[in-house]
Amino acid sequence: MKKLLAFLLVILLVSCKTKAVLGEKSATNAIESEKIIQNHYNNKIVFSTLYIKASAKYEDEKNTQNVTAEIKIKKDEKILVSIRFLGITMAKALITPTSVEYYDKINGKYFQGDYSSLSQWLGTDLDFNKVQNLLTGQALDDLNKSKYTASIIEKLYKLEDIKANNTKKTYFFEAENFLLKKQEISQPLQDRKLQISYPDYQKLSNKIVPLNFNIEANQKQGKTTIDIDYKNVTFNEEFSFPYSVPDGYERIYIDKI
Repeated sequence: MKKLLAFLLVILLVSCKTKAVLGEKSATNAIESEKIIQNHYNNKIVFSTLYIKASAKYEDEKNTQNVTAEIKIKKDEKILVSIRFLGITMAKALITPTSVEYYDKINGKYFQGDYSSLSQWLGTDLDFNKVQNLLTGQALDDLNKSKYTASIIEKLYKLEDIKANNTKKTYFFEAENFLLKKQEISQPLQDRKLQISYPDYQKLSNKIVPLNFNIEANQKQGKTTIDIDYKNVTFNEEFSFPYSVPDGYERIYIDKI
C-alpha cells in the first residue's frame, strides 16, 4: 500500500483557483442506484486538455513531505506529471492508456512498462481511466459496469458493489449535484483500506471541479495520508508533453507472475 501511495503522490494531484465552495445538499429521499449513477455522470467534466497546479502533503509513520506539482492532461490520451520541491523538478511521470513511465531524481531510477506489471507491484488494479477519473473527481471505476445497492449513510447516498469478494468498493455522493464525496477500497483479508475523499468542490468555467482531496491508507504497517490543495487549473489550452529520462539512470524491472 505504501508503494501505491508513493505512486499516487506522483499522479493524483489536481488543482484549481481558490474560489467559493460549491453548495451541497444532504440526502434524505431514497433513490435507486441507477439514478444516482446517472446524476453523477451528468456532471462529468468535458475538456480537451487540462493544466493543473497543486500542493500536496505526504505523511506516514516516519516521514512528512510537502511538494508541488504541475499536471498536464490530454483527455483520454496522456497525462504528464512533474513533482517539484523548492522549485526543482524531482520526479516526472508520463501516463498513457497503454504504458506508464516515470523517473525519480533522488534515487536515479526510472520505470517503463505497462499497467499489468505496475498493478502487480502496487498491489491494486490500475489503468489510465482510473487515474484520469480520480484527477477530475469522478468514481474510479465505470459505475455502469457493475451492480450496486443504494442506501443513505450520514446524509450521503452510498453505493456498495454487490459482487464484491475480497475487494470491497463503496462510493458516497452528496444530493445537490451528486458529486463524489468519498470512495473506499478495502481488502479485509489483507487488512488494507484505501479511502479517497473530496471535502469541497467549486464551479470553474461552467465545470465543477474539486477544491481539494485527501487520501488515507490503513494497513498492518501503519497509516499513510496525502492531503492535496488545489491552486490553479485551466482548460483547453495547447501545451507540450516533454519527457525524457536523464542519462545514467538505472531502470527498474518488475517481474510478472
